[in-house]
Amino acid sequence: MKAVRYHSYGDTDVLVHEDVDLPVAGPGQVVVKVAATAFNPVDVAIRAGYLRQVFPLTLPHIPNFDLSGVITEVGEGVRAWSEGDAVVGFLPATDPGAAAEYTVAPAHILAAAPRSVDLADAAALPAVGQTAWQALYEHAALLAGQHILINGAGGAVGGYAVQLAKQAGAVVTATAGPRSAARIRSYAADQIVNHTETPVPQALAGRRFDVVLNLVQTDPQETARLTNLVADGGTFVSATTEAEDAGRGVRVTRLFARSDAAQLAELVARVDAGTLKIDVADRRPLADLAAVHDAAAAGSLPGKTILIP
Repeated sequence: MKAVRYHSYGDTDVLVHEDVDLPVAGPGQVVVKVAATAFNPVDVAIRAGYLRQVFPLTLPHIPNFDLSGVITEVGEGVRAWSEGDAVVGFLPATDPGAAAEYTVAPAHILAAAPRSVDLADAAALPAVGQTAWQALYEHAALLAGQHILINGAGGAVGGYAVQLAKQAGAVVTATAGPRSAARIRSYAADQIVNHTETPVPQALAGRRFDVVLNLVQTDPQETARLTNLVADGGTFVSATTEAEDAGRGVRVTRLFARSDAAQLAELVARVDAGTLKIDVADRRPLADLAAVHDAAAAGSLPGKTILIP
């Protein structure tokens, strides 16, 4: 089969589209014929070797931890799945990934794929959807009527976060640029702040929020200014940077998403119910993965990109 692998850390030229052996399901595993995988920005840092202490890899490594596809083999001890089942999953980042025609997945992390969208497009849901879910419902414990600022709503996690926060009954202020503002407005955000016109802390001076969710890479000064927007006793959740203690009873937490099949199944149920929208900006052949990494580094990706073997 064909897969993209890197045999050493480095620039995008280490990504090689090559022939590899077909995977075999071990105990508790299934083999999935990949319909698509999704690019995530952290893939760049992992490939470059910046996160090798956090994500120790066995090289050569097949990247990409978002998966949609159809099960073709069931390993010993797997009872919940059968050959032919369409599934989605958020693979462990250190395992062989889904940038391949076939991949192995732990059976317990999978959920049935949504039926209402193309199976390939469903690859844009698992990791970012669960990141948004855990940020809002676990770390922030978001309640109906609370005011939340989602900084970076135009990104993949942010789009899901706006939708989920509205479904929780929160009042949502979202930051987004011109390219994503219409989409975020369609998710019923109560206010959209154009971060390309005015710095967010300046645009929201004098406002305080029960929850601030930061999905943008910010330096310590920018992060401090964002924590100043949190109301006394509120919560600051960051998926990107560490924040200092803000005082005033503000709880500061750093988000590291994990795979949770039950959460993923709930997200899928909302997709099929029509209450959660999956947004795919671009669909590329798997062989284009290096070019996608280059585009991400240049800031020119149009949005969530999936790659199809």
